[in-house]
Amino acid sequence: MNFRDFGLAEPIVRAVLQEGYSVATPIQEQAIPTVLEGHDVIGIAQTGTGKTAAFALPILHRLTSTEAKKSSGTRKIRVLVLASTRELAVQIHESFRNYGAFAAIRVATIYGGVGQHPQVKALRDGVDVVVATPGRLLDLMKQGYVHLDGVQTLVLDEADRMLDMGFFPAIRRILEHVPRKRQTLMFSATMKTEIRDLANSILTNPVSISIIPKHKTTDLVEQTVCFVPQKQKTRLLIELIAQRRPTRTIVFSRTKHGADRIVRHLAAAGLRAEAIHANKSQNKRQRTLDDFKSERPPILVATDIAARGIDVDNVSHIFNHDMPTEEETYVHRIGRSGRAGATGEAISLCDPDERRMLKSIEKLIGMQITVEEVEGFDFKPTAEESAAPERRERSGGQRNDRSRGGNSPRPRAPQSGRTGTYRTEGGSAQAEAARTSRGSRSNDGQRQDNGGRRRGGSDRAASPSTGTRRTTTGGNDAQRQSRASASGPLANRHSQASRPEASRPVSRREPDKSFGDGVYNNEAADNLSVKSNDQSPAPRRRRRPASANS
Repeated sequence: MNFRDFGLAEPIVRAVLQEGYSVATPIQEQAIPTVLEGHDVIGIAQTGTGKTAAFALPILHRLTSTEAKKSSGTRKIRVLVLASTRELAVQIHESFRNYGAFAAIRVATIYGGVGQHPQVKALRDGVDVVVATPGRLLDLMKQGYVHLDGVQTLVLDEADRMLDMGFFPAIRRILEHVPRKRQTLMFSATMKTEIRDLANSILTNPVSISIIPKHKTTDLVEQTVCFVPQKQKTRLLIELIAQRRPTRTIVFSRTKHGADRIVRHLAAAGLRAEAIHANKSQNKRQRTLDDFKSERPPILVATDIAARGIDVDNVSHIFNHDMPTEEETYVHRIGRSGRAGATGEAISLCDPDERRMLKSIEKLIGMQITVEEVEGFDFKPTAEESAAPERRERSGGQRNDRSRGGNSPRPRAPQSGRTGTYRTEGGSAQAEAARTSRGSRSNDGQRQDNGGRRRGGSDRAASPSTGTRRTTTGGNDAQRQSRASASGPLANRHSQASRPEASRPVSRREPDKSFGDGVYNNEAADNLSVKSNDQSPAPRRRRRPASANS
């Protein structure tokens, strides 16, 4: 069906033809007349089928045929489009701007990650259409910059993606400020139960339009898979790019750090690449997308944030460096290619541990993906790849040693009135500190307290200034009471009765800042490690703790 047959305004048809489109897609054939009639719509179609134009063109037609309402000399917002990501919001904004190039329609985009002043200025100047992400929109509403009392049409694009990202509570708060008498359009690639429930609560007698293809993925994209161990994926990726010489390529990574690592390896191989993910600033992400749309695009390495809403023409190759965590994500990934009738190729690199996900994807798309054998590629791991697991294991052990003092358990945090540690001759200070912090006991049931004192057959107290010990044998109740009153509540914990194992003595002294491993290394504790005379035997070490009844 030709766009002239819809009865759209002449400026809009002229802009569409200027963009190079003449024949409508199936979702556009059904949605455009329905929206022009003013009905609420639920549109379900896979990615890359022209859903944006399906609601943008009739909305622009209705805006040009009605006069803009003004409040205090400023245009009121008549159309609100909610998008899941910043990139999708920018793409929708560009579609409205391009299709309305010959119409006097003002469009503004509101999203986070950038300064709000240009957005606020556009709102003050007056706009007809606002394309926004829910978070920044709510923020500006709270500040009093956005008023939605004049909204006539509400659009929720990629509703399933907004559900996955947890935006539904924010959407419901926004709907409280939108007039109940309005036209509501909801478009999605899938229709989950939660989306259906939301549609039933916000749409009035909606017309359901569902474009279900025979296959979940387009036939214009050739799909293959290469089985390769995880540590050899990047080397195989470089080999595949060298063999195919793609014109415009997207590489999908599961993680942000993985995307940065792939970019570094591609750059080392002499390939120009840029990463786009949530850790990049919005301005950096937009510059990367602009470069990707240029005549000399870099290889775009992206996380799944770019699996939706990136409408770039002539993407020749999609590489799945990591298999996705959800089957539907695979469909959205390869949907970046094969758009607007163009052909493409999608190659997935599958580790043996990812074969279960591959089987789930094949079940979803209803076809078996062709296995490709790469000629000339040596699947034997290089020396660097073989050493990689050892380096990761060794570095992990080093972090453990630095943070926890070797293999010893972590000492508990300091508590009021708990006890400290001291070093012993010929022993590991860190190991001794860990054993002491657990409240270890020697076979005769002796314990340490704050001053290095041990209680058993005799009471020993250490002098912090000299490190010497004095021994008090016997003793009477009056002497014990005197010591208890002198040392406060601490002395009440030094009875000969056994304490539960969970009572762990922990030092009140400040830890040594140079270690960071919980070892208490101050002068008083160090002095206690010196055996000053024969009457002060060194504490026993490496002895199994006695039972509570010993």
